[in-house]
Amino acid sequence: MHHPHISTSRRTTRFTRTVGLAALALGLTFTAIPAFALAGAPTPPAAHLEAAATGLDDPAKKDIAMRLVSSAENSTLDWTSQYDYIEDIGDGRGYTAGIIGFCSGTGDMLDLVELYTKRVPGNVLAAYLPALREVDGTDSHEGLDPGFAGHWAEAASDPAFRQAQDDERDRVYFDPAVRQGKADGLGTLGQFAYYDAIVMHGGGTDSASFGAIRQMASEQAGPPSQGGDEVAYLDAFLDARVRAMKQEEAHSDTSRVDTAQRVFLRNGNLNLDPPLDWQVYGDSFHIG
Repeated sequence: MHHPHISTSRRTTRFTRTVGLAALALGLTFTAIPAFALAGAPTPPAAHLEAAATGLDDPAKKDIAMRLVSSAENSTLDWTSQYDYIEDIGDGRGYTAGIIGFCSGTGDMLDLVELYTKRVPGNVLAAYLPALREVDGTDSHEGLDPGFAGHWAEAASDPAFRQAQDDERDRVYFDPAVRQGKADGLGTLGQFAYYDAIVMHGGGTDSASFGAIRQMASEQAGPPSQGGDEVAYLDAFLDARVRAMKQEEAHSDTSRVDTAQRVFLRNGNLNLDPPLDWQVYGDSFHIG
């Protein structure tokens, strides 16, 4: 599928990923999480079940979240058209590809192809696993060129590969964000703010990571789970997010916060209910 050209300044709002994502994906988040939030935990009381069913993990709200992120990452609301996307955007992370920008240099692309190969042995990407292991942590294409990009696009026609992309996005980014957001007492908008931050910054411990952003926000205004005001806390979180974005030149355009998430917050739309109108990088978007 043809993809419109996305300028480097936009595409490099991708990720500052670190090995901390692995811990985040396993549910090892930064504050104690109620047992019912963890996979394999005992069945929670009915009241907790009802609470867990609401939020960004509601199917309709999850689709909104995917569209919002795609508006920033791909300049389109059609996030389902991005499974076959692949290019090196020159950000030092090798190839960036798929619906959430899996990167050959940051480990999540390797994890994805390993999962796909476990499910579909002998797929067109399986032969690249040794090369993906070698280039992990670098921007190298060694062992991947010239065929990898074409085979990625070919694999994207396989429903099993698209499902693997969905599953890895959820395991590494979406589910940890929602889990931590609920543990902090945040509604749908707050959970989305967490998700967008983890997508861009990763869950590590450096000064621009999700963990550092959340810690800075907590020092300014406690989250609702600690008796804080939700709007005040989200204001502090978005302030901290902007400061983190400005630490890296590729993230210096903060419109995905300033003219999107901040707009929803100013409108008091903590439930992220449509209609939604926002701008990213000068483009206007609408969800009715």
